Amino acid sequence: MNYEENDQLPIIDSHIHLDQYDIAGQKTIIDDLERASSTLSGLISVSMNLVSSINNLKLAEAHCGIHPAFGYHPEQEPPTDADLQELFSFMHLHKERMVAIGEVGLPYYLKEKNPNLQLAPYKEALEAFICQANIWNKPIVLHAVYEDADIVCDMLEQYSVTRAHFHWFKGAPSTIERMMRNGYYVSVTPDCMYEPEIQRLIEQYPIERLLVETDGPWPFSGPFDNRMTHPNMMHYSIDKIASVKKMDCHDVYQQVYNNTKRLYFS
Repeated sequence: MNYEENDQLPIIDSHIHLDQYDIAGQKTIIDDLERASSTLSGLISVSMNLVSSINNLKLAEAHCGIHPAFGYHPEQEPPTDADLQELFSFMHLHKERMVAIGEVGLPYYLKEKNPNLQLAPYKEALEAFICQANIWNKPIVLHAVYEDADIVCDMLEQYSVTRAHFHWFKGAPSTIERMMRNGYYVSVTPDCMYEPEIQRLIEQYPIERLLVETDGPWPFSGPFDNRMTHPNMMHYSIDKIASVKKMDCHDVYQQVYNNTKRLYFS
């Protein structure tokens, strides 16, 4: 199967950084989103910081099918109090257009490069975002992998936040079991085509809580080597999920689509 086939069903990219593409890349994706015959029916465009949030809002206002999430990506310098205050003011002003809070979380990869990195300011910022997710009753999109995920689960449980989406998740079986019990969602990227760790996650996680994403413009290897990351790559992901779970491909399309609608639009 490949994404040019004609029997595919609608998909929603549950996690893309559309504002981070260059103008040509944005145009390619938006043109496909707005094409009448396209299977791409929506994009959840997550944000890096206030400027990114503003740009995603502008994209959403200009193009139907783009749904913005506002937040502060953790793999950078932690936000100052002033940064958070300004961002939260913007989010409050536009909370009706905001489908979720995100991308937020903890800086796992930054910490790998700098083991002495102080996590306290990141945790404080994340707690503030989780608190607001609870107040505004919004889903929260999380960057939290391996041992960081347990810290985040503690925070989510503390604030009784259940509408949580762990994007491109990797973690221990015990953490995965905890997330399943709590009803959290996880999404997989096109790297599920060639990464055994992600294939094991697909096998373990219930289909009722699985989503697909690109995390574009992040590039992928294997069959996607040297190609711009495009939401159409998710058709490969759907096919892989069906193969791993031994399900009918159309059933997987419908379930994943319904999962995304349930989390973000209900």
